[in-house]
Amino acid sequence: LQQVTLYNFMAKDNVPFHSVVFPCSLLGAEDNYTLVNHLQATEYLNYEDGKFSKSRGVGVFGNNAKDTGIPADIYRFYLLFVRPESQDSTFSWEDFMTKNNSELLNNLGNFVNRALMFVSNFFQGVIPAVEVTEEDGQLLAQLNRELHAFIQCLEKVRVREGLVRILNISRLGNQYIQAQKPWVLVKGNQVEKARAGTIIGLAANVACLLSVMVQPYMPATSKVIQQQLQAPPDVNILMDRFVCQLPAGHKIGKPSPLFQKIEACTVAELKKKFAGTQMERKEQNQKEQNQKSTQGKTPPVQTATPTKVDQAEVDRLTAEVQKQGEVVRQLKTDKAEKNLVDTEVQKLLALKTQLAMARGENPAEIIGGKGKKNKKGKK
Repeated sequence: LQQVTLYNFMAKDNVPFHSVVFPCSLLGAEDNYTLVNHLQATEYLNYEDGKFSKSRGVGVFGNNAKDTGIPADIYRFYLLFVRPESQDSTFSWEDFMTKNNSELLNNLGNFVNRALMFVSNFFQGVIPAVEVTEEDGQLLAQLNRELHAFIQCLEKVRVREGLVRILNISRLGNQYIQAQKPWVLVKGNQVEKARAGTIIGLAANVACLLSVMVQPYMPATSKVIQQQLQAPPDVNILMDRFVCQLPAGHKIGKPSPLFQKIEACTVAELKKKFAGTQMERKEQNQKEQNQKSTQGKTPPVQTATPTKVDQAEVDRLTAEVQKQGEVVRQLKTDKAEKNLVDTEVQKLLALKTQLAMARGENPAEIIGGKGKKNKKGKK
């Protein structure tokens, strides 16, 4: 099919097959198969100080991420922000927290919430009229520059850089609001109030633009922004220049924060939870469960069963041990052959074992203890 432009996305170790072997097979088939036009390969994404491993359970995966309670859009954002497009990169819980709190919460989320809260609090939730002046020229030029760069990034599949362009626009919006001080102007005369309306009207429309740009990256967040703006479906057309899609008089919905702060203690828990391999985590969890199940319980008291001692047998074996001991001592005195001495020593040890058992004692403790003591005495 000539009208198809085929993009392939894969990890770098699959490139030889999909760039050479498979296309050769398609050409050899001579059946007019579509060949790949753009092959986009990434480097490796590592986990903390090691490597992700699905087989060994090293890292955090889809089912794990779902159980953390952190929205999927946050993971999507971070994974695309650190996407290994030109070199290996790393998933780090500390960096995950930092990017969420600085880029999403304090940058993108802060700008959208500020713009919409101004509309809600000072203009009764209605987009004010926008009368652009020379003061707004710099902002509009910067917006168009970032928007054009964003489109180029997507065309060339530079996904990571495209996300940076989005964050640049929200950062410009924050700087614009901070520099223009609409909260001061709205309390002034009619001209100043009208100027405050222009600032907030532009900011709300920039928020609308961001809702469209962020859609491929964070679809749920895009949907929430457009719900708060009560934006019509036709705003979801990305143009090559900034256009105010929300006209004066448009009624917005109720603003609310888009993102939540991730605390350091939460990250520490997650880092500990997903440390090591899956097997190591299972063993650790089992150990903790066992400790909890036994906590507070008094261990059962084990009472030793008294052993009935045959005193006559003890006396007989005691005499045998003494007799054999004399035999061993005499052989050592006479410096007899080693083999002969060793044989008699083994007989002595066997008799001592029998004697210990007859007394209800542990033979290993009795014989082992005496052996170590004798060795020490010789030294």
